[in-house]
Amino acid sequence: MTSRHSLLLVGATGAVGTAVLEQALEWREIRSIVAPTRRPLSRRAAKLDNPVFDPTALTGDEDFWTCDAVICTLGTTIRAAGSQAEFARIDRDLPILIGRFAKAAGASRYALNSSLGASPTGNFYLRTKAEAEQGVIDLGFASTTIVRPSLIDAEREQSRPAEHLGVLFARVLKPVIPKKYRVVTPQQIAAALLRGALAGEPGVHVVESDAL
Repeated sequence: MTSRHSLLLVGATGAVGTAVLEQALEWREIRSIVAPTRRPLSRRAAKLDNPVFDPTALTGDEDFWTCDAVICTLGTTIRAAGSQAEFARIDRDLPILIGRFAKAAGASRYALNSSLGASPTGNFYLRTKAEAEQGVIDLGFASTTIVRPSLIDAEREQSRPAEHLGVLFARVLKPVIPKKYRVVTPQQIAAALLRGALAGEPGVHVVESDAL
C-alpha cells in the first residue's frame, strides 16, 4: 500500500462508518475521503469532503463517485426501516447501486460491511445480507472484500434493544463463547474494511468475525 488512494465512504454516520472515517483520516495511504451523508457531519478535516445527498434519489450523475476504493457500511434494522422492503432497499439495493455507480466512475476496490451468518438459506435478514454480498460481487470489482462481523459493541443513535441485550450476554459469557460469535468493536471492523479496500488484492475476500 505505497500509493495514495481516494476513498468513497458511504454510511459515515453509523457506528462502523464513524470508526472507518476516524481511522481513514489517520492513514497516510489515503489522500482524500468523500463521505456523502443525508445530513452534514460534525467532523471536519482537510482531506474530507462531505456532500449532502438524498439516498432515495441517486442517479449516478452525482459528482462524488470518482474514487479508487469504496467502503460501504450502510445498515439498519427492520424495526428502524419500518418494513422488510425498506430494509432490503437500504441493506441490499443501495450497496449494490453505490458499487455500480462507483465502478462506472473508475473504482477498482469495494469493501462491504455485512453480517455473520449471511446466507441464501438464512432468515430474511441473513438472506438479504447474502443478496447484498452477491450483488456486489457480481459487479466485478478487481478486488472485493466482505466483512462479516458478529454482534457489534457500540453506542447507537437509534435504540436496538435486541442487539443491546445480545451484547450484554456476550460480554458476560465471553470466556465460553466461540471466538466467531464474540462481540466485536466498530474499530475492529473498520480496520478490516480499510485493509481490504486499500490492499486491493485481486478477487473476492471474506473476512469472518473471528478474524477481526
